[in-house]
Amino acid sequence: MRWRILRSFKELQLYNQIELKPNHSVLLLGNHFSWWDGFLTAYLGHFIFKKKLFTMMQEDHLQKRMWLRRLGSFSISRTSRDMLQSMQYAATQLNWPENLVTVFPQGSLESNHSTEIRIEKGISYLIKNIKGNCQIVYCAVLIDYFESFKPTAYFHLLDCGTNHDFNLEKLNRQVNDFHRKALENQTKVAH
Repeated sequence: MRWRILRSFKELQLYNQIELKPNHSVLLLGNHFSWWDGFLTAYLGHFIFKKKLFTMMQEDHLQKRMWLRRLGSFSISRTSRDMLQSMQYAATQLNWPENLVTVFPQGSLESNHSTEIRIEKGISYLIKNIKGNCQIVYCAVLIDYFESFKPTAYFHLLDCGTNHDFNLEKLNRQVNDFHRKALENQTKVAH
């Protein structure tokens, strides 16, 4: 995975740092704009956060790429009762502080320039079923090429609190305010 990413991207840059809470798992929420999203957040989770990775993917996408199961991917079918089972599986993984679960709350691919991130209500079910301590982090990955043939991926990170102080409306506001600010900040990155 690392070899493929580093071969395809000029570089990966943290736009900003956040402090990870000790003895907390991480629920990483990301914007969903490309095929690369899962790999980029996996890179962040493994090499920067140093956590064991699990990535929630739409069932039809995972069926086409079953090899991703070996990298910690698991499926969710948004139109079936199995959705609750997938959410419960994710919540169970987040009971352990060494784990990180990536979820793309938009549910479908949207432009990297989108100014709104829709967070589906299923996130509430997932977070309310975490029994351990879990830090919620939003990551806006934004891509620019500038003078290179290969893109640079910039990771804009936001600490959204923990599962113990979770509120869906507050999370929606935090993420969307931050995402718009990240888009604005992206126009000022050094290259």
